[in-house]
Amino acid sequence: MANYSFDQYIKKAMKYDFLANYYKYSDPSKHIHYYQKHLYYIQQAILTSSENTNLRVNSPQIRILHASPDSPSVDIYINNKRVIRNLTYKQETDYIELQEPGRYTISIYPAGETGRPVLTESFTFEGNQNYTVAAVDELNKLDLLFIYDNTDVPSGETKLRFVHLSPDAPAVDIAARGGDVIFSGVQFKEVTKYLPLSPMHVQLSVRIAGTKNVVLEIPALNLRPNRTYTVYAVGFAKNRPALEALISQDR
Repeated sequence: MANYSFDQYIKKAMKYDFLANYYKYSDPSKHIHYYQKHLYYIQQAILTSSENTNLRVNSPQIRILHASPDSPSVDIYINNKRVIRNLTYKQETDYIELQEPGRYTISIYPAGETGRPVLTESFTFEGNQNYTVAAVDELNKLDLLFIYDNTDVPSGETKLRFVHLSPDAPAVDIAARGGDVIFSGVQFKEVTKYLPLSPMHVQLSVRIAGTKNVVLEIPALNLRPNRTYTVYAVGFAKNRPALEALISQDR
């Protein structure tokens, strides 16, 4: 395979994206073939961009998401210092810059309380990396999910991923509304890979995996260029608060 410049990789990726879309409904095998080529050249472009960039080690950045549907408001402590007050269900903070790469302890307390934390976990955060730390599951099984946020995106492109955070929901497929599945068999606490896309307006549905049974319609998304997006499914499938989608712009 020839070595190309970043711009050449992007041009090839765009060509195969066009071909993949052209054959999307008329010839599924060609659609898959060209879409895989599109992904390959996108990945090569990202690698080329990284190799040509003189990187220095920057401090990691983290944001906190409260996705535990039956948990009260909480305070978040990092290394015994309170950094977030009164975070409520469905709230997501802005990114917080840590002092340096390394291992940090995150503790969750009921809002306003300083006695015993509901949960304490430690994690090693790497430099030049963004993270989402999500408080997930029911209160009596509360857990922290550490998610890598890859906000790099080729110029003019966009990308999208899905995170299943509904404790009582089965595995699901994410599909274009009335169309093809784009993420299949996503389990609770699973984070999909980012799907590279051209900027577009999309309408997505959440279906029970392997079926046409729609359990949630995701609000229409306007995917803008040079942005990355995460769709979270939160809430209960069979209880209250009910299942719903949260849309987060990672960059």
